[in-house]
Amino acid sequence: MRWPPRSAAPTASTAPLWAPETTTRCPILLADDPTPPSPGAHREDRPLRIVIAAETYPPEINGAGAFANRLATGLAANGHEVHVIAPSASGIPSHDWEEGVRVHRIVSHHWPLHPTWMICMPWETGPAVAQLLDDIRPDVLHTQAHFVIGRFAITHARRRGIPVVATNHFMPDNVRPYVRAPRRVLDTAARLAWWDLRSRFQRADHITVPTQLASDLLTENGFDRPIEAVSCGIDLARFDGADPAPEAASTTAPAVLFVGRLSQEKRPQDIVEALAAMDPALGLEARIVGAGDQEEVLPQLARDLGVGDRVKVLGKISDAQLDEEYRRATVFCMPSTAELQSIATLEALASGLPVVLADAVALPHLVRDGENGGLFRPRDAQDLARVLTRVVSASDQERRAMGAVSQEIAAHHDIRRTLARYEEIYRSVSAGSPEAPSLQG
Repeated sequence: MRWPPRSAAPTASTAPLWAPETTTRCPILLADDPTPPSPGAHREDRPLRIVIAAETYPPEINGAGAFANRLATGLAANGHEVHVIAPSASGIPSHDWEEGVRVHRIVSHHWPLHPTWMICMPWETGPAVAQLLDDIRPDVLHTQAHFVIGRFAITHARRRGIPVVATNHFMPDNVRPYVRAPRRVLDTAARLAWWDLRSRFQRADHITVPTQLASDLLTENGFDRPIEAVSCGIDLARFDGADPAPEAASTTAPAVLFVGRLSQEKRPQDIVEALAAMDPALGLEARIVGAGDQEEVLPQLARDLGVGDRVKVLGKISDAQLDEEYRRATVFCMPSTAELQSIATLEALASGLPVVLADAVALPHLVRDGENGGLFRPRDAQDLARVLTRVVSASDQERRAMGAVSQEIAAHHDIRRTLARYEEIYRSVSAGSPEAPSLQG
């Protein structure tokens, strides 16, 4: 039985941290509402009450935060009551409705080793998460990480008999560029990081990752529990009617597009260096979308390499502007060496673009080398220049064929499939009978 029961009478000590507003986008039952569940409350098709614990969430720009947002809003649109617990972008706690989701932003602080990350302190986070779980009393907790919020969410959910689903987006290599230490120390820290992840996530009822390669990576690092690959997914409806590699207008220069956090591990600098190594007669320009610590570094690097006029750092842009960038690009490039799945690459595929990707981690699963683009050796700007030259030099007809293959690959990553699978997982663990992981992605 879940503790305490939802029908428990309220007391002064269990007063909720938050309360529903007079006008909301979906109904909500507070934990201190004395009304017991309806007789049909355990139907398989009843709406679920879900808490998503996220260490990062919009407006923070990264794949894990974007997935948590898509998952939360998609589940809410499907009729479920969804709560997100995440760090406050301002540091100040708040409880607001965002796109039909109740987002509980808890006290956080800026981490000095990263330009945008907000982190939560254990002594502030533990009590806040415990109180929220008591107030909300969810059917299931779905944590997106094992750090501070995720750690306490798993612990307190376990104490209250709340089923736990855990999704991993973390790799130690994501943090290495921000820690200055000898390699031996970094390697030891990586081993400890994997141990910490195992010790937390193997307490969950169901573990998922975005790709089968990410599942294999966890197994290689000591996980002995079943792990299911469930694609993070994208909204393919957003790209309906996208024209695979449309013929470029004669007045438009060919462009290689990068979308992502502008940080060292994403390696957008490799694109600038490759551009400088390519034949200027191709007229290729780089269009770089995103924000981060490299936002000021990249233009200076481009000027130093003599390609300042052909590198456009666009910063953070709207979804409508991003869709326009996908439409105008000739080829998409992701040079990152730390991707468990790349949402930006999936969007580029759905847009019908050829893709040029680093041969690292999960990226090779998103390209058929020679069919819809190609792979290059990670951190090798010369090899990247070679593959980009091959794609840019192809005829419009050849790039259109590449774009069609890209869209075929993207079709396997529809967010509707992702939402449906997670709904099945939630109902399974809530019923106390976890399923064997399926092979989805």
